[in-house]
Amino acid sequence: VLHMEEQHECKASGKKTHRTDAQRKTLLNRLKRIEGQIRGLEKLVETDTYCNDILQQSISVRSALDGFNQELLDFHIKGCVTDGIQEGDEEIVDELLKTLRKLMK
Repeated sequence: VLHMEEQHECKASGKKTHRTDAQRKTLLNRLKRIEGQIRGLEKLVETDTYCNDILQQSISVRSALDGFNQELLDFHIKGCVTDGIQEGDEEIVDELLKTLRKLMK
């Protein structure tokens, strides 16, 4: 959860985003949890676990990845997109729409 003083600062110099320490920590923690879930999936396959049990774990991984994407999208809209609009970057909205279409497939 972001506090007002920890606002995202997007300086898309060469399409690179500068995140706050809190944002970076939030995203990395989510990725580490997903990585652990993927390792769990590997072990389930290696030990010939029942297919439906593996599928249930896979659904959990997809949900965790969706949560990561939502968090990152939140940071992106509140930072990069807002900054881009304020600076007159008309392409940033098209870029966002293209990304949203891919996320919704």
